[in-house]
Amino acid sequence: MVYLYDPLLQVHGVQLAIKREDMLHPVVSGNKWRKLKYNLLEASEQGYKRLLSFGGAYSNHIHALASVGKELDFTTIGVIRGESFAADNASLADVRRFGMQLHFVDRHTYRRRTDIDYINALQNRFGPCYLIPEGGSTPLAVKGVAELWQEVDEPFDYVALAAGTGATAAGVIQAAPVATEVRVYAVLKGAGFLSHEISAYLSDRSRFSNWQLFQEYHFGGYARINPRLVAFMDRFEALHAIPLDPIYTAKMLYAVYAQIRSGEIAPGSRVLAIHTGGLQGRRGMEERMQILRTHHDYRYE
Repeated sequence: MVYLYDPLLQVHGVQLAIKREDMLHPVVSGNKWRKLKYNLLEASEQGYKRLLSFGGAYSNHIHALASVGKELDFTTIGVIRGESFAADNASLADVRRFGMQLHFVDRHTYRRRTDIDYINALQNRFGPCYLIPEGGSTPLAVKGVAELWQEVDEPFDYVALAAGTGATAAGVIQAAPVATEVRVYAVLKGAGFLSHEISAYLSDRSRFSNWQLFQEYHFGGYARINPRLVAFMDRFEALHAIPLDPIYTAKMLYAVYAQIRSGEIAPGSRVLAIHTGGLQGRRGMEERMQILRTHHDYRYE
């Protein structure tokens, strides 16, 4: 955990620390390892040696699953959204080197990833597989994420994290002290469904009222960015030497800074931001970010 020293924070009297989950493992970093841990233990206990999951061409989850599968001697299969030409990207080159078998499907077919008939067809094609949903999000994933709070030994008024599926948020909400408000920043456009998804993961919903979902910091939707977000990332990385990913962590930190500046996070507050990793996926955004650096709106004020 690292405390950030930043003139913008000092002006508002807020202490901001960042939990470097991105440093958990050289490849399987951040919430991806937390979410996979108990799923892999369950697969092993049930006698499975083959894992199957779903993701996009730069999926952090697919990348992590392929790596940990190689380390733990699981056969891995990735059902990838998109045409096979996507295999030329750096992320899937890693995945293939880790030994994952890739199965490319069109977007219509990919939308069937939770359909039982489609799942059965995949099991018939590849043999008995332990199925891990897209993003690794299961109740077992929530259990794994909750363990990160065992490494937090200081009190905080707020904990902040980005959300795509809600499992990471649910794990943090379950584990955080009642006095700590969990602020969840959606990276998807139209993410109101996340309130239901997060609530569904919580073991006793009536006990957990210590969280809020914020939907206004998605920058246009999943994997969408703009010049202002890139300018914020560049300033943050230059000042703190902590790399960010533009899909999740940069959006969350931008939101935290915005709420500090507006007073929504009050002066004197102690805030813990969780860096959920995902840095390998940044490779798919570098060209776009470089173009946005030349845009007239490239500034963070």
